[in-house]
Amino acid sequence: MKVGFIGVGNMGGPMCRNIIKNTNHEVVVFDLNPDAVKACTELGASSGASVADVAAGCDVVITSLPLPKIVEQVTLGDGGIAQNARPGTVFIDLSTNSPATAKRVNDGMKAKGIAMLEAPVSGGTARAAAGTIVIMVGGDEAVFEQNLPLLKSFSGEVIHLGEVGFGSVAKLINNMLAFCNSAAAAEALMMGKRSGIDLHKLDAVIRNASGMSSGYANMATKALAGNFAPTFALDLAHKDLRLAMELADEVGVPGMIAPQVLNLMRMARGMGMGPDDSTSMIRVYEAALNEEVRAP
Repeated sequence: MKVGFIGVGNMGGPMCRNIIKNTNHEVVVFDLNPDAVKACTELGASSGASVADVAAGCDVVITSLPLPKIVEQVTLGDGGIAQNARPGTVFIDLSTNSPATAKRVNDGMKAKGIAMLEAPVSGGTARAAAGTIVIMVGGDEAVFEQNLPLLKSFSGEVIHLGEVGFGSVAKLINNMLAFCNSAAAAEALMMGKRSGIDLHKLDAVIRNASGMSSGYANMATKALAGNFAPTFALDLAHKDLRLAMELADEVGVPGMIAPQVLNLMRMARGMGMGPDDSTSMIRVYEAALNEEVRAP
């Protein structure tokens, strides 16, 4: 089978490379960053000349893109996948979208005889590299079963959630929980710092007690070391949480916690931290209180 992969950056790159390493499929990649393309071609992939080139020549086309508007442009725009893929092609989108965006793209693909699976992922770059990410899939069950071996080649868990739209619902709710936990961790660690407790010992308690979560672990690891190099950029986290709040509005759920976390992210972005890691939220507390939470 010939598999096209469009968007081989921080997340797409390691997922694509796992397909290359773990299957016998012919893989063709396209990305605007030549270094990202090279990291895949060095393992045996070939490079496509454009989105249209990849779409026209592959049996399965996969995308991993940063923003919903880019997804719509690459899929439904001029020179995009819908215009160029053959009827019968399967399109798999690993990006994080709103459910409405996923449904619009699915309608556009269906009109061209292209089957779509929306398949957002969770786990970050480290788990993408390790092949242990979770994939949340919306789409036709028969198409899902047909492509399950391909999805399993770069993941640890693949869950079919129903029709297109539900993959995005699951991803946005999951990320909302992670970011809220992370923001609570920032507040808790600053409380610990100002109380004078040994932060390493406090961290040991939390990691082995009921306060533990992946959001806490990420926040503590980054903050205590003072390392905010982006694993998952604050700008992307803000986008995901904003989409989650739009979903909450659509389904009529009042926001008591997540909107405050979104405001915290807005403050951090206003302070120039958008390209930094999402855990930079704690630096808003640090700037307000003129005290850093560090435990080298």
